[in-house]
This record gives sequence, structure tokens and C-alpha cells, in this order.
Amino acid sequence: MSADEAVSRLESGMTLGIGGWGSRRKPMALVRALLRSRVTDLTVVSCGGPDVGMLAAAGRIRKLVAAFATLDSIPLEPHYRAARERGALELMEIDEAMFLWGLRAAANRLPFMPVRAGLGSDVMRVNPGLRTVTSPYADGETLVAMPALRLDAALVHVSRADGRGNGQYLGPDPYFDDLFCEAAEAAYVSCERIVDTAELTKETAPQTLLIKRHTVAGVVEAPSGAHFTSCVPDYGRDEAFQKQYATTPWAEFAGRFLDGDEHAYQSAVRDWHEEAAHE
Repeated sequence: MSADEAVSRLESGMTLGIGGWGSRRKPMALVRALLRSRVTDLTVVSCGGPDVGMLAAAGRIRKLVAAFATLDSIPLEPHYRAARERGALELMEIDEAMFLWGLRAAANRLPFMPVRAGLGSDVMRVNPGLRTVTSPYADGETLVAMPALRLDAALVHVSRADGRGNGQYLGPDPYFDDLFCEAAEAAYVSCERIVDTAELTKETAPQTLLIKRHTVAGVVEAPSGAHFTSCVPDYGRDEAFQKQYATTPWAEFAGRFLDGDEHAYQSAVRDWHEEAAHE
């Protein structure tokens, strides 16, 4: 399906998981399609990067569940920061291990999973809804009961996929993309290129098949679909354009680069790079 067709399956008020990590392998073509839609009032679950920054700046996020929101080479996502400072969204800020365990609980259809992370820290203070449990065994240890991060839908981006929904990553890190798909009622996978199933393991190991087809509701072929974040080894992060995004007022950035479809976006980025090269 197309990115717009995938986003047409989403509804306002949903809990949406977004894969990738910071400014790495984010499903940005799907995020841009989401920005073209009228979907809003979202609870977003993400290892936050520009996906969070853009959706927050556009007023689409009601609540964010995250351990961070970063552009990696720019430590704090500036558009997220601006939205948070003006009180535009609710935040559930948790430890990375808690985030992982919440996705694992949802993927296994469990109500929660016990974890030590968070104990003795302000995570429990700033999230008063969190609870602890006592081990029923002889140790009697007190643990955080991390609630399942159940998702209505998930968006992830991978290097390759087949038409059935098997998704392959070719970079050094799987992030939590498989768990986002498993924790969701419906997952939509964008990829750099759709290939025949046999080609997925022709030159690479089966362990690179991160996403299993039974967890996927739709596949979108989106070359450069993670731009301006990285999708190693296909391309690295577009640092120059990321800096432009981070230092440009949201309305100005959106007006130039997001006022159109994906082809218009890619064309606007090329034009910007040409202008920057002549400055």
C-alpha cells in the first residue's frame, strides 16, 4: 500500500507506536503522511526523535510515552522541547529498560512485567500511577510492575521487505521495531525496497529478518523513507538537513518541506541542498 493508504487506517485518539531510535531509522515517510492527515489526539509511544518533534509541533500528540526525545547529534529534540515547555502534551517519562519491558509485556499480551529499573529513582515520583509488586518466592523482592504498552497501531521502517510483510534490517541495531509490531493490533512497515521473499536471505543471514509477516497489516515501499534520519547501510543521517530542521521555526519548516506529498518533500530537500551548496 501507499503511505497515505496506511495512515488512512489510523484514527484520532489511538495509541501509536513509532519504531526507530532517536534520529535513526525512523519511519519518516509514514510520519509525513500522518502529518498530511487529520489524525490527532494521539498517545505516542516512541524512543523519540524527529517523529515526536514534528507530531508535537503540529499539535497531534495528547500524551507521549518515552525514555527520551533526541536527534542524537543534537541532544534534545528542539520542537519536542518547545511543545513540552508550553504544556502542549502530557508526558510519561520512563527508564529505557521499563520502556522495553512495557513493549515485551504487550507483545506477550501480559498486563505487566516486573523490572528493577526505576526503583530508588524519581521515575516513581513523576509517574504516580506506577505500582510495585512483591515476588511470591522466598526472596520477597520488591519490583516495579511496568504496565504493558499496548498499541492500537505501529509504524516502523526497515531496509527491505517482501510483499507479505517480512521485514529485514541490514544495519547494526534492530532497536525495538519487532516489539512495536508485536505489541500492536496493526503494524505498518515501510521499507527502502520491496523484494521477492527468496531475495531476503540470498546474501544475508536469516537473523536479519526482524519483522515477521504475521505481525504486519501493510507494507509500504518508501525509498529514502527514513530521511533525514539514518537507515544504515542504505544511507546515513542527513546532518545538514537535520540542523536546518532543528533551527527553523516549525511553521516555516512545515510550509516549505511538508506542504505536499512525499515526492514534493524529496524535491524540496534536493532544492535546499543545492541552495546550501551555493551559499
